[in-house]
Amino acid sequence: MKSYFQKVFDYKTYLVTVLAIVTFSDFLVILFSQTIPGTILTFFKMAGECVILGSVFVFALFWLIKARPCNRPKQYSVIIFDVFGKKSQIDGVRTEFNTHDVAWSFMKQYKKEFPLHNFALVSKQSESEKPTIFRYI
Repeated sequence: MKSYFQKVFDYKTYLVTVLAIVTFSDFLVILFSQTIPGTILTFFKMAGECVILGSVFVFALFWLIKARPCNRPKQYSVIIFDVFGKKSQIDGVRTEFNTHDVAWSFMKQYKKEFPLHNFALVSKQSESEKPTIFRYI
């Protein structure tokens, strides 16, 4: 017969209890150290990617709506003004140009050659009756 001491300290009962506690604690450690944080981090990574991608698409949409094609004039003219502010003509001066940069370059050269005259770079826009002045020196 087993004594009372042997019944209380039966190693099989304690072994099963210890194994159950160790197994459950291992399960809790894996659950709270790997599974839950991994799931939460994956969610926030994907949510962050969605937010960034969505903001890129919203920015691109606003940019496409805001950016309108620029209707640049195809013909530029240089108008010459004398000292009194009246239109005048100078022989040998080119006044019709196809690009803005070339017309501006010629205007600067003309201003050095004819300091008593002023020059206006203008272009005829299709929607307005008067020519639009781009530069004036």
